[in-house]
Amino acid sequence: MEINEMTHVDTNYGSDQIQVLEGLEAVRKRPGMYIGSTGPRGLHHLVYEIVDNAIDEALAGYCDRIDVKILPGDIIYVKDNGRGIPVGVQQQTGLPAVTVVYTILHAGGKFGGGSYKVSGGLHGVGASVVNALSTWLEVEVRQNGQLYRQRFERGNAVYDLQNVGPIENPEETGTTVRFKADPEVFKETTVYEFDVLEQRLREQAFLNAGVNIVLTDERDPENIREEQFHYEGGISSFVDYLNKNKERVHPEIMYFSATAADNNSTCEVAMQYTDSFNELILSFANNIRTVDGGTHEDGFKRALTRIMNDYARKYNILKDADKNLSGEDVREGLTCVISVKVKEAQFEGQTKGKLGNTEITGLISSLLSEKLMTFFEENPAVARAIFDKAMAASRAREAARKARELVRRKSALESATLPGKLADCQSRNPEETEIYIVEGDSAGGSAKGGRDRKFQAILPLWGKMLNVEKARLDRVYGNDKLMPVITALGTGIGEDFDLTKLRYGRVIIMADADVDGSHIRTLLLTFFYRYMRPLVEAGHVYIAQPPLYRVTKNKRHYYAYSDSERDQIMNELNSGYDIQRYKGLGEMDSDQLWETTMNPETRVMLQVTPSDAALADEVFTVLMGDKVEPRREFIEKNAKYVKNLDI
Repeated sequence: MEINEMTHVDTNYGSDQIQVLEGLEAVRKRPGMYIGSTGPRGLHHLVYEIVDNAIDEALAGYCDRIDVKILPGDIIYVKDNGRGIPVGVQQQTGLPAVTVVYTILHAGGKFGGGSYKVSGGLHGVGASVVNALSTWLEVEVRQNGQLYRQRFERGNAVYDLQNVGPIENPEETGTTVRFKADPEVFKETTVYEFDVLEQRLREQAFLNAGVNIVLTDERDPENIREEQFHYEGGISSFVDYLNKNKERVHPEIMYFSATAADNNSTCEVAMQYTDSFNELILSFANNIRTVDGGTHEDGFKRALTRIMNDYARKYNILKDADKNLSGEDVREGLTCVISVKVKEAQFEGQTKGKLGNTEITGLISSLLSEKLMTFFEENPAVARAIFDKAMAASRAREAARKARELVRRKSALESATLPGKLADCQSRNPEETEIYIVEGDSAGGSAKGGRDRKFQAILPLWGKMLNVEKARLDRVYGNDKLMPVITALGTGIGEDFDLTKLRYGRVIIMADADVDGSHIRTLLLTFFYRYMRPLVEAGHVYIAQPPLYRVTKNKRHYYAYSDSERDQIMNELNSGYDIQRYKGLGEMDSDQLWETTMNPETRVMLQVTPSDAALADEVFTVLMGDKVEPRREFIEKNAKYVKNLDI
């Protein structure tokens, strides 16, 4: 165990130790406080902040087109046809308002004064944060028939706001921003992923019906890619898009909206049931995805459960002796988008993951009470189909409860509750332990022989496991392939899941680098995402990366994890070498498996985290669902990214 020696600390803590960071210096010193991270997620967040400003103009009714471009050199270009950031002098600072917006934190039109009724963005610091974290940024404003321009470098103005001169169309207004992310801040990468931006911008177009958003990738002049997003149907179109690869229980998309009596908040709900066994609820507040839910999502869930039970009792779908349907029952197969607009939004945390406005709960509850009950009464056939699914879910939940109790009683009677094939580790500290879920007994034997017993546990699995995308919870309990995993991890599954009971800090999937291995990885990931999602969201799931080749010369071994690495090794060795292509983990002995795949100092692993709930849901539905055509299209589209598989 390595112990770092502590250096001397000055115990004289006084005013001299208090640092005051001027202007945007605080942002550059602690960028993670403002954009979450300096990895790829934070890099793309820069684009979202500038686009959010344009979206705010759309919310205010002054913008209907936003152009976003990735230019050569990964320069971002965002243009809108809104009013344009004001160029007049701001009284408090004596600077043009556009300069203030891009150089001073907590400056903008979102803190009062009536410029925006509702808005998104990072508490009004978005534009200045992007400026601070860019090598350079240029802003152009079209206003009053004139073009104004200013350039900044790492947050500092290069020159004062300039009036460049009249524009061709004096009626044209709007703002254009170009910026280059600073590699000194984003050290991991400054390269943007088109698909990531596409997902977010499509989402914004759904949430703002009628707005036209165009995303263009001009980095390769010979292969310019463009996508246009324009949805008059708003969040109803969003639900339709989310369900495009699912079988729908009813063709109609239920849409309801309401405005509060004080006119300070509105809410929209669009929902549709599918034959899926999982729910997908996406909630938004002022166009910001509230990944942790909040009062709007909680209010919806409680109201939906109450109204469904009230209707079922009123029309004798539930008999007097029947128990009420649970929240999980009434939401099985539900795809729902909730969007609220609030004048004074109260978010929890800098990343705005959860909405805290209590008045929204009552607004959504009254909306559903009035309009959902009316919809059911006016569409009895649709209501019956939805309730048949909820009743089937209730019966399956009861069967799962009995199966769970049986498993618990059986475990209590057995002397050893851990799976028989599990080779456990000595440590009981989850912060240092890890479990390898290994495909096959042969590979499991090599892994057991090569592991470090102190902190590495091995659980061999054999054969194909249950595809939980096509199965309810009651079929998971007792499944001989999945129960050893559930028991070994110790967290439980579904509504019983408890992350604090996790026995291993890293759960590592180790399978062969072939089609069967990929299938097993996908089955396990589907199970973790559907029934142990917090495990994935907290970053505990990893995929091991065993080598594909061993190149040997003069009794010395070189390992290659890709075809390009193999070719590089071959070129360096010149001649006189032997190449072995590993068909499976079982072909490696214990020492080789430790050296290449299990040694923390030399191994390569991929951490699995869902960056977007809607995208993750879509991928698992396509890959593991019943429909063949979407899966074929997915494979054809992504085949170019598949490497090193013997297909």
